[in-house]
Parts: sequence; C-alpha cells; structure tokens
Amino acid sequence: MKMDYQKIDQSILLRMNRWGTIAMRISFAIIFIWFGILKPFGLSPAEPLLKATVAWLPFWEPDFWLVLIGWWEVVIGITFLFKQTTRIAIPLLFLQMIGTFMPLIFLPDITFQEGNLLLPTMEGQYIMKNLMIISAAVVVGGTMHYSKSERPE
Repeated sequence: MKMDYQKIDQSILLRMNRWGTIAMRISFAIIFIWFGILKPFGLSPAEPLLKATVAWLPFWEPDFWLVLIGWWEVVIGITFLFKQTTRIAIPLLFLQMIGTFMPLIFLPDITFQEGNLLLPTMEGQYIMKNLMIISAAVVVGGTMHYSKSERPE
C-alpha cells in the first residue's frame, strides 16, 4: 500500500493552520498569567532584575512597579484567552515589551558578560527571547480580521 505523503502533509498543515493561533493565544495566556501573578506576591525570580531596572525612575518605588507590572501581565494573559479581546492584548504586550528590553540599556553589566554585547548573561538571554514573543504576537495579530459590520470605512 503506497502512502500519499502530500495528503498527509496537507492534513497536518490544515490542522496546524486551524489550531496554531489558538495554541499561541493559550500559550500567551498561560505564560503571562503565571509569570505575572508571581510578581505581586514576591515570588518571581525576575524580581531583582525588574527592581534594578525601575530603580532610576523618579516616581514610585520599585515594589510598586513590581506589583503594577505583575498585574499588567495578568491582564495581558487574560485578554489573550478570548479572541474578542486579543486586539487589546497585543498593544498591552507591546507596551510591556518596551520595559522588558530596558535592562539591556540601563543594566548592561547584568545583561552582558563583561560588557560584551555578543555575550548575553542568563538574564540577557531571558530578555532576548522576548523577540520571539513579539514575533508571535505579530503573527496572532495578523490573524485578526474585521467582520463586515466592524470594518472601518
């Protein structure tokens, strides 16, 4: 019996097309809710990096920022759970991502080995992986279509 690899391939691609965006939205929800909820309770391993990053800000204490950013991330996660609120999740994510890259600029001694921009530390790698999160958010956003009644004129 000869296998029809094109049919198998097409079947796999159709399933990936159908479930890929949903899987990314659920992954975003899990990651942002989980990592976000740790921050207000002082349980996040990212807490020292986050506090060091916001310490220079002229308003509010680092502990306030920790709680605010944690709940912000929870909101991002919740809004990714529902297709109708994904359009809200994406700009919230992009705003949050601006902050995640700040240590690369303000704390290079923590994010790069011996100041070498080609040698990120574990913290630097943790931050750089956010490029994939941004790319995935762009892909999810690209799947959002207006219905005929929603289309802007």
